[in-house]
Amino acid sequence: MKHPFGRSVFGRTWLIAVFIFLYIPIVTLVVYSFNDSRLSTVWTGFTFKWYVDASHDRELIDGLIISLKLAFMSASLSVIFGTFTAFVLVRYGRFKGRGLLASMANAPLVMPDVIVGISLLLMLVALQKWLGFPERGIGTILLGHALIGTSFATVVIISRLREIDHRLEEAAMDLGCKPFQVFWLVTLPLIASALVSAFLLTFTLSFDDVVIAAFLSGPGSTTLPLVIFSRARLGLDPSINAVATVIIVVVSIGVIASSLYQLRAERRRQREVADAYAQGKS
Repeated sequence: MKHPFGRSVFGRTWLIAVFIFLYIPIVTLVVYSFNDSRLSTVWTGFTFKWYVDASHDRELIDGLIISLKLAFMSASLSVIFGTFTAFVLVRYGRFKGRGLLASMANAPLVMPDVIVGISLLLMLVALQKWLGFPERGIGTILLGHALIGTSFATVVIISRLREIDHRLEEAAMDLGCKPFQVFWLVTLPLIASALVSAFLLTFTLSFDDVVIAAFLSGPGSTTLPLVIFSRARLGLDPSINAVATVIIVVVSIGVIASSLYQLRAERRRQREVADAYAQGKS
């Protein structure tokens, strides 16, 4: 019988290799955001000046504000539309056109962003020619991001709806609750975690999108990823490293806080179950 030590060493070695592969580029970016030289390959000293420059860079700040607004609005619309779509596909059984709806809801997941961007651009150009609107800007980018985000939100919410025990909703209706009350008091709390997950996922997808925003943006609607991409084409700007480092730190804090909250909630749930079990025995 082989000793499990070899498998343990291999597993840990592989884990370390994967972490190095994933995070060494990020660590390198963070380190060079403090480099005094404008050349990313030459270390000349430690400095915070690129963070100061980034904090006074109007283009970067405006791009960040636009990206945050777009991401919030897009995530909100995606969750709303995704919830309705998920309910129709899960709760209404078989109906004419269900297969088409499911296919259309999942199509943006496998469709290249370039194809989606070109399609939306052609549609908007045709609408502008016929009706005189809309002009390309924040509204058109929001349309594209909400289109993609709705598909992701639908998948996340569907997976949660299928896990819900329908007897809980039936019990609420037996006790006199109307359909809206059942949704608000029973269903919504049960799918709240899926809604939050869908919101965070679609927020992230919108915030870091480049392709669709490049096709649908107009004057005064340049997002932060587009600003970074345009500058990167002309050469690496240390201020971009500083902005990326700030985003990494903020995201890391959010992930750690979320993990701690979920861990604490799970421990609290386990204590409540254990207390309820102990009271039942007594």
